[in-house]
Amino acid sequence: MTVLNNALVALNDFFWTFFLIPLLVILALYFTVRSGFVQIRLLPEMFRVMRSSPGTAPDGGREISAFQAFALSAASRVGTGNIVGVTLAIMLGGPGAVFWMWLMAGVLGAASFVESTLAQLYKVRTSTGFRGGPAYYMLYGLERRWMGVLFAVIITITFSLVFNSVQANGITGAIGTSVEEFGVPTGFWFDAVIGLGLAALTGAVIFGGVRRIASVAQGLVPLMAILYVLLGVAVVIVNIEAVPGVFGSIFAHAFGLREVAAGGVGTAILWGMRRGMFSNEAGLGSAPNAGATASVSHPAKQGLVQTLGVYFDTWLVCSVTAFIVLLFSTEFAPGQEPIVVAQMALQSSLGSWAIHALTVILFLLAWTSLLGNYYYGESNLQFLDADDRHLTYFRAAVLASIFIGCVAPLTLVWNLADIAMGVMATVNLLAIAPLSTVAFRLLGDYSRQLRNGLDPQFNLAKMPDLRNVHCWGDPGGPLPDEVERSEGAAPSDAEPQDEPTPGGEGMHDPDQDHDGDHPDDDGREPGRDD
Repeated sequence: MTVLNNALVALNDFFWTFFLIPLLVILALYFTVRSGFVQIRLLPEMFRVMRSSPGTAPDGGREISAFQAFALSAASRVGTGNIVGVTLAIMLGGPGAVFWMWLMAGVLGAASFVESTLAQLYKVRTSTGFRGGPAYYMLYGLERRWMGVLFAVIITITFSLVFNSVQANGITGAIGTSVEEFGVPTGFWFDAVIGLGLAALTGAVIFGGVRRIASVAQGLVPLMAILYVLLGVAVVIVNIEAVPGVFGSIFAHAFGLREVAAGGVGTAILWGMRRGMFSNEAGLGSAPNAGATASVSHPAKQGLVQTLGVYFDTWLVCSVTAFIVLLFSTEFAPGQEPIVVAQMALQSSLGSWAIHALTVILFLLAWTSLLGNYYYGESNLQFLDADDRHLTYFRAAVLASIFIGCVAPLTLVWNLADIAMGVMATVNLLAIAPLSTVAFRLLGDYSRQLRNGLDPQFNLAKMPDLRNVHCWGDPGGPLPDEVERSEGAAPSDAEPQDEPTPGGEGMHDPDQDHDGDHPDDDGREPGRDD
């Protein structure tokens, strides 16, 4: 087992260092420049869009709002990665890893915009709302069904099974450390009881469908994030005189000559980017599955909302963990558990009560991650035409993975998860690179309406050359009505169609030339690079 684990570590380091990180950096910089720094330029607009209201689903139920889709993606993003993952990155990569997490979040915001805008454009209508994600824009945008199938299989296994085991393991570790303060014995049977209870609690929600998951996430994620941020603020206040030293340590370890000579900068970059991607998921292809569920009036709106989610995750929640840990220590003993380090750091500043507060916060954040990760698998199984019976088996497998995660050591699973995450990101990035031209056309249309004082609206009549778009009206129909920004952001998915059969009728020659109006602020040729 040790030999296998060491081999996986070596494979991970090689794959991330020499392939995935260069690919991430190159594409993220391209998206940033090509979009005119959309992740910074439209930051105020991201907050405005969050207030938009959803419409009504075909079954009469209320559809998912922009904020609920944000909360659903944040439910997956904000979890053990923000606490355990960031602590681990600092322990392995030093304080400089925090800088590289910050930097990559800013650059990868453009990738998040592109992937979630595409997910909105190529989403499909179901009886209870919308569904979409990378598998759908690979099928309908690139017209590569095999690629969508590959992605759907990878994300289902990685998020719903492997990552859920990791989240469950983090919950068990935090609870175990907390109850030991009261002299409660822990061990296999304790972990098994936690596993059974966690599986039962999760099952009560996931059998209720995406609306129940979104409703739970909408209530819990902001509350727990706020409480965690308040804990971090309290730690900073108590140690306010040491804060300048923490900033100095972060930048010194990111660029210091000593670190360059010792190879420490490379280690910081590697772990900062790896754990940063695990946490904020920008470019990974997971968040678009949540972004596609929203009912909005323009595809770019959810692209902006999901970009804000990257900042919320990394610049806010991950930074809280970084300061809690670095105000405690920059040196760690070999073999220390990251969750124990985070708990000790809080205890040193705020007292023993903070251990239990962190346990509650981590439990709820990680639990909502279980729900978000489950939904990603469900959405992609439905892309693979799974029926209700198969979904029942899948839900049972998810609950089993949660129980196993609570009772098993997961060093090997973490390394497998890193490989799976890297492969998943590679497939997604190779898809959004050629499709990004479509996202930039949508951004140009969105920006033009903003300049005219309008709340951006879109339907297919604006870009009738786009193929295989199912939820944005008739390409030969009327243009959408203009809506003043003061009137809000009511959804206008005109005449949505029923969900098509993947790979069925309506597919066209992928080499067909495109024409269509081009946004006046983009300055590039229309069409897609298929």
